[in-house]
Amino acid sequence: MKVHEFTKLENKLKLKTRNSGDRLAWFEHDGKSVLFTKRSHGNKEPPENLIRQQLKVNETQFAGLISCSVTRDQYIEILRGKKIITSTDSGQL
Repeated sequence: MKVHEFTKLENKLKLKTRNSGDRLAWFEHDGKSVLFTKRSHGNKEPPENLIRQQLKVNETQFAGLISCSVTRDQYIEILRGKKIITSTDSGQL
């Protein structure tokens, strides 16, 4: 995974970020941190498989996130389907 692809994911999913020893990025939904990932500041490409696992998506969904065929709203639905985000997290009953 190229660094610009990681940056594209940050922007598309509206990940919150912070620089420390690595570039930390986390997904928030309704003000709650749901999951996180990170990449190195170095020239080394982030391990795609690890980032995909941290974002809790399969290979097809991950490819969709990178290619822009999966939207942020669709990503939220994927996380709901996996019970990572529950209906009470979104204020819906």
